[in-house]
Amino acid sequence: MLIHHVEPSLQERAATGRRAPAYAWLVFGLTVGLLLSDYMSRQVLNAVFPLLKHAWGLSDTQLGSLSGVVALLVGLLTFPLSVLADRFGRVRSIVLMAALWSVATLGCALSTNYTEMLVARGLVGLGEAAYGSVGVALILSIFPARLRATLTGAFMAGGAFGSVFGMALGGLVGAHLGWRWSFGVMAALGIVLLVAYRGVVTERRLAACRVEPCRRDADAPRDLRGNVRVLMSGLFASRSVVCAYIGSGLHLFVPGALFAWLPSYLNRYYAMAPDRAAVLAAGFVLLAGVGMVGCGIVTDRVGRTDGSRKWLTAIAYCLITGVCLAVAFRLPPGPLQLALICAGMLVGAGASGASGAMVANLTPAAIHASAFATLTLANNLLGMAPGPLLTGWVADRAGLVGALQWIPVVPLAAAVLFAIGRASYAADLARVERERRASQLS
Repeated sequence: MLIHHVEPSLQERAATGRRAPAYAWLVFGLTVGLLLSDYMSRQVLNAVFPLLKHAWGLSDTQLGSLSGVVALLVGLLTFPLSVLADRFGRVRSIVLMAALWSVATLGCALSTNYTEMLVARGLVGLGEAAYGSVGVALILSIFPARLRATLTGAFMAGGAFGSVFGMALGGLVGAHLGWRWSFGVMAALGIVLLVAYRGVVTERRLAACRVEPCRRDADAPRDLRGNVRVLMSGLFASRSVVCAYIGSGLHLFVPGALFAWLPSYLNRYYAMAPDRAAVLAAGFVLLAGVGMVGCGIVTDRVGRTDGSRKWLTAIAYCLITGVCLAVAFRLPPGPLQLALICAGMLVGAGASGASGAMVANLTPAAIHASAFATLTLANNLLGMAPGPLLTGWVADRAGLVGALQWIPVVPLAAAVLFAIGRASYAADLARVERERRASQLS
């Protein structure tokens, strides 16, 4: 028996012939739009690092903490808040979260010292905590399973595109109007998108276009959501899904570090003005976003007949990232270094689609928001939070170049985790499929 052909389930395959309705794509666009606002509010800080450093005399460690505290709180709170969203409604949770991070971003604009800014940034993290997991779970519930890696990669790429807009627009606004206006503009954009989302997306309209397997799974195991022991067993049911969580988190360490520190690196070592450095750094981040979408599409195509091949794409992306950046930051500043950074950034977050698809395949649909919360927890606590903070800490002691030279080893560790996950994936997926069929019969 060819075990890898059980991905996705037979019922899900029957649904793949149907095209997603236009409303589903509208929801996708609005949900990604809010993710753009999420990351614009998060990453605008990095564009004004040089301005804040000059205005308040901050160390690199302090600057790194202002960036890392958001990802830290996202990592710590994403799981409990996503479980609540599974129980009390994803749309309602998304609206509340977007309102909080927009108001908190406005609070950043009004901060007068490091402590106030740190508190405001923490509130941004609180508002953003569960958005990624809840948003992607909502999207996957209304699209065919065959598009999981593509949609997950495209959704997560919204974070990179939001970082691009936040860094580029924040840098330009900060250079002309001051860093406070950079935060103010992001807050205003978030509020506008929130109003649009609230007026269009409702639980009733979502229920009408959900794919059939998700509807059955969501109606049947309600006790799965309420029983912590059963929930944990569903989230960590196999070695392969644990490897997907951890590998995904580690592979995002480098993007987390570079998103935060590329504007400062270009400012210090290429003698660029803060606004020009922010715009060029945003271009690198744009490459990461394009790469996430492209890598997700490639992953779905490569794994169309054999799901285990998706793990191979994740491994390849991690190895390419590690090699390109390890060489780049040992070269002197110049065109060759920038070209290698481009190559590394293009695939630096490319495993996001593969890891998201693996998590969706290996966990029950009824707890997908909680499963993606766990993935977000790993992404932030292992990657996005420690990336900026540890890089800043090392930079205070060895210089920013010295800090950036050691980070490419982390995606190599992620490649090892993905290889371990692939080894047990077929057996784990077959067991999940048997349990799914048994629950549908009972």
